[in-house]
Amino acid sequence: MANTAALDGINGLRDIRRSPASHLAAVLEAGSIQGSVVLNEIPFQTMAGVRVDPRSEEGFRIAAVVGGLPTRSGEVGGADGVSVLWLGPSEFLVVAPEEAHDSLGGDLISSLTGALSHAPGQVVDLSANRTTFELSGPRARAVLEKGCALDLHPRSFPPGTALTTEVGSIPVTLQKTGAESFRLFPRASFADYLGRWLLDALREFASPEVP
Repeated sequence: MANTAALDGINGLRDIRRSPASHLAAVLEAGSIQGSVVLNEIPFQTMAGVRVDPRSEEGFRIAAVVGGLPTRSGEVGGADGVSVLWLGPSEFLVVAPEEAHDSLGGDLISSLTGALSHAPGQVVDLSANRTTFELSGPRARAVLEKGCALDLHPRSFPPGTALTTEVGSIPVTLQKTGAESFRLFPRASFADYLGRWLLDALREFASPEVP
């Protein structure tokens, strides 16, 4: 249940918050090509870095909080709006909507911390550490392939896959969320560069195709 007192307290700050790519909002919208490729930022998502042995009791408790942990490289776990991205055999990135954060009336971070308790492992609030870019449309894969070494063909990178890689020389976690949609999770300090790199990479698709 949402903590309404927490919501009332934070609402006054919402209007003055600025996401890492907020200054690019207008150019992201102007540079997107409807029907071909669209780029936007999804700001302020709740994120947590989790280190835990998934086979341990505390691992099972954390899995119960998020709806399941991925078991191998590339796999995405989670349920009910929470995604858990595999970063290593005992390292995961938990991503959830903004309202899941404890400061907004949610309880995700405290629930993860409580599930780990005093057992070996780590839960770190990374919500301010990264931002999220969403790239979607028929040309989204072609844009990413200009600066990503992964094989992004659907047979190798189907929806529901996430891997750590580089896009435009920037370290990101790349998640395929649908047949023609991707999410990129760069660190906040790289948001400006990566946003501009993606805009430049998609620019060619504004021109008509040559028959």
